[in-house]
Amino acid sequence: MKARRFLFPVTLLLMCSFSLFSQLTLPRIFTDNMLLQRDAPVKIWGTASPKETVTVSFNNQKVTAKADAKGNWTALLKPMAWGGPYQLEVKGKSELLTFENVLIGDVWLCSGQSNMEWQVKETNNAAHEIATADYPQIRSFNVVKAIRFAPVSDLQGEWEMCTPETVGDFSAVGFYFARKLYEETGIPIGIINSSWGGTDIQPWTSMDSFEALGEQYMQRYSHLAIGDPETFITENSTKQAAYEEALRNDKGLAEKWYDPKTDIASWKKAPVPALWSNSDLQPVDGAVWFRYDVDLPEGVEASPAELSLAMIDDDDMSWVNGEWVGETHGHNVQRLYMLPAGTLRAGKNSIVVRVLDHMGDGGIYGDPLDVYLRIGGNLYSLAGEWSYKESVTDKMYGFVNMSPNIYPALLYNAMIHPMVNYRIKGAIWYQGENNANAAYEYRTLFPNLITDWREKWGYEFPFYWVQLANFMKKQDQPVESAWAELREAQTMTLSLPQTGQAVITDIGDAEDIHPRNKQDVGLRLALHALHKDYGRTEFVYSGPAFRSMEVKEGKAVISFDNADGGLDIRSRYGYVEGFAIAGADGIYHWAKAYEKDGQVYVYSDQVKTPVYVRYSWADNPDVNIYNKAGLPAVPFRTDDFRRK
Repeated sequence: MKARRFLFPVTLLLMCSFSLFSQLTLPRIFTDNMLLQRDAPVKIWGTASPKETVTVSFNNQKVTAKADAKGNWTALLKPMAWGGPYQLEVKGKSELLTFENVLIGDVWLCSGQSNMEWQVKETNNAAHEIATADYPQIRSFNVVKAIRFAPVSDLQGEWEMCTPETVGDFSAVGFYFARKLYEETGIPIGIINSSWGGTDIQPWTSMDSFEALGEQYMQRYSHLAIGDPETFITENSTKQAAYEEALRNDKGLAEKWYDPKTDIASWKKAPVPALWSNSDLQPVDGAVWFRYDVDLPEGVEASPAELSLAMIDDDDMSWVNGEWVGETHGHNVQRLYMLPAGTLRAGKNSIVVRVLDHMGDGGIYGDPLDVYLRIGGNLYSLAGEWSYKESVTDKMYGFVNMSPNIYPALLYNAMIHPMVNYRIKGAIWYQGENNANAAYEYRTLFPNLITDWREKWGYEFPFYWVQLANFMKKQDQPVESAWAELREAQTMTLSLPQTGQAVITDIGDAEDIHPRNKQDVGLRLALHALHKDYGRTEFVYSGPAFRSMEVKEGKAVISFDNADGGLDIRSRYGYVEGFAIAGADGIYHWAKAYEKDGQVYVYSDQVKTPVYVRYSWADNPDVNIYNKAGLPAVPFRTDDFRRK
């Protein structure tokens, strides 16, 4: 705990106002157990009384700084080798602040969305990992979530020493990354976890950098008309109260829109299953009613049935023929309702679903095969065009849900900007799921964020990221993939210097966007740092990467980089999977493939002359090409077709 001492007599103390002896402060990134960056100048900064002289003492260094007219001061410590623990003292005219158990080592910023936020206690073998996490030389600072419309000077959080009592709440990717670095180097490692689940990349980018990209990127936010932030927040709160009152008194419920006699001639149409991001409902949160009428044959009255509505984001209430059949809360829950005999009838049957979306995407989503009525051995698909009507939405009331994604820079301002003076070794990043439907934008947004942060810190630090994991159901035929396009945008960002990418298309989870194996994620990130930043060149950091393609005797022959020692094909079937091939018509077919002398030969009976090849190009691709270091091949394609 930070200790504060006042250095003047008690009699004088009683004569002074309280504000006088609360002037000397440091940002909250400075706490007990902190870790400072080695081998580089270290800034210590804060506030004091105007023109006050402040003395900073640390590790046999003593430097002074004088506060300016506004009370701001900065002291600069000379570069130091790793070590500790030490005590940091900051002394003003009448106060002394002390910080205990301070280490010097390497500080890594860990940022992104939920897969970076994911905690050690939620990973595979969590009990064992926590029980054995006695690493006092590893420190973590969890930045408390906040959003701001303008950059602020401070944030909330506290440095913690890694013990079995604390590690459960550490970023899992950050911890497993730090653990590998520490075990291999012995250098103390600090991680600053500044992450927020479900966030786009835009709010992590500074406003000046984002605006410089051009009007086409700001256009997405033009409907907000924020103007003065304080006025906007006040007016938005009033609109929110009216919106929430309307939700409590949903007119759809009051007017019984679930009744089959309800006139739906004026209702609009939308595909189901589909998230609202693919329709006119894209910017909407709130209550939207959906209805689908299905004709059924004679005899269904006597049979119980099963209603499947795939997944719904976020909550639902459901009716069949005006009878309430159930409700479910949570966006990641399969909707399955059992209908007793007598619920259905011969002829027209109405299915009505009230979808309540709290934030972000909404809708009935998932596989079309999971939207059905099952009656005995017969299956009736409910996928297709549904009628819908909005009953209460934020758009109707002009209310904006104050989430991080409503405007650029909100997270940068609150959770990144306050520490740009805090020296770091580098950054690791796990984000992109939220931007998958705009992968071509990500080709610009991602390298722009990296460049932006480096400019704000004032130097070109290493920046390593995690490519999106495999997720969702496997496809029977080659199809376009938003996630594959996002992975491609991430790979393209390797054109920036001092960058690296951990490929994890082999360790995801088809049914969970948050795969629990974060150990290998942290490890694969650490391989980049060990090789490039710690001089440990014996560590291979990348799997095979596409080098070139040539056509020989009707086969596409693929050559790879990062395949020293040859390829390692991991297939229980004895052949290479995951390839699709197309001719000049651009129509892809699954391909057969085999490895020979470090190259992969790809062919298909349906494609006489190969022109284009794709590997691991799917939401959840097949992966069985590795190098001898056990790292998977990087997904690639040789075409430049754009998903429609």
